[in-house]
Amino acid sequence: MAAMAAQGLAKVDCNGRSYALPKAPTVVICLDGSEPGYIERSIADGRAPTFARFMAEGASLLADCVIPSFTNPNNLSIITGRPPAVHGIAGNFFYDRATGSEVMMNDPKFLRAPTILKAFHDAGAKVAMVTAKDKLRLLLSHGLDYASGRAIAFSAERADGATLKLNGIDDVMGFVGRPLPEVYSAALSEFVFAAGVKLLAEHRPDLMYLSTTDYIQHKAGPGSRLANDFYAMIDGYLAELDAQGAIIVATADHGMNDKHRRDGEPDVIYLKSLFDSWIGKDRARVILPITDPYVVHHGALGSFATVHVPAREDVAELVARLKAVPGVELALPGAEACQRFELPADRIGDIVVLSSRHKALGTAPELHDLTGLDAPLRSHGGITEQRVPLISNRRLSISTGRSLRNFDAFDVALNCVN
Repeated sequence: MAAMAAQGLAKVDCNGRSYALPKAPTVVICLDGSEPGYIERSIADGRAPTFARFMAEGASLLADCVIPSFTNPNNLSIITGRPPAVHGIAGNFFYDRATGSEVMMNDPKFLRAPTILKAFHDAGAKVAMVTAKDKLRLLLSHGLDYASGRAIAFSAERADGATLKLNGIDDVMGFVGRPLPEVYSAALSEFVFAAGVKLLAEHRPDLMYLSTTDYIQHKAGPGSRLANDFYAMIDGYLAELDAQGAIIVATADHGMNDKHRRDGEPDVIYLKSLFDSWIGKDRARVILPITDPYVVHHGALGSFATVHVPAREDVAELVARLKAVPGVELALPGAEACQRFELPADRIGDIVVLSSRHKALGTAPELHDLTGLDAPLRSHGGITEQRVPLISNRRLSISTGRSLRNFDAFDVALNCVN
């Protein structure tokens, strides 16, 4: 902050929004998959006293995430302060019309807007970012100059490979003092928090972003022992960050819901199977943007899908047929969906489909490997997973009636803290 003040800066602009300089070290946290009930139940069960204190003495609000309610589009919205129509990341996975291929959207070449971290770093601030999975690291840290000595960014998943040149820090394992965590574990998120506490104590960044993984939320609902243990762990690290004088704002990228039948089997609408019967085998391309390299805990089954169909097909008629399918919450032509949900039109198909609270969307049964599901399916992606918490350890000044989004988190932390 001293370097920024020395330049006479009063604010930093990024993507059409202005942010005040941090009043204290400021930490914005994305609690992946944190449906509000998780925190509420952990407090009610006496497992989260720090959350309870923040919500009583600071602020406890609700916000809407972006649709699709998936990890990548929401993390990028939070860190850019803008919806996917601006930053370009509309899912974890998409069909690239330019190349005619289905690709992961985790390369910075797909990002169309700078991050708030980059804007503050360029203005002279010290910044840090720790994410659970490496799939997000390059996107969230894009544009940071590690040679400046004012930027650190790494993932818990690949912490053992961090270097001063590529991450702004080396020997992360020795620095954090914890073993490298398994990807499918609560320890992956705990590593993020342990690193954040250590970074705040020893590097004192002006602005820091921490992003966890939803492994636990995919396996267990609010109030379960597994979930309560997880949020008790988070609660302890929040207390440590708070004790160091940080301004903390925590939100989530999406909520989570059961997507299974009473017998525990996934309750799925298989869209490719439907379109094969409606317009002919393999003539429609169904894209599930939840798809990423980590599908063991959800089998690539979520509540948002986009469908590409041949030019001569009647989109309006297909949308009407989808609306009649039990469990379809919403079906829209692609252009209408892009306008409603602020999505990049070139990365969305001809049709967008969202399923209801307890339904999931898939391609065809034979195309999903569900052998890794060791608990009844819980997933996300639709409107029913859009409401998320927004919690601060400080009191806030927010206009009455303001409709909050999770991507207002940096605005709240920098512009609204009393």
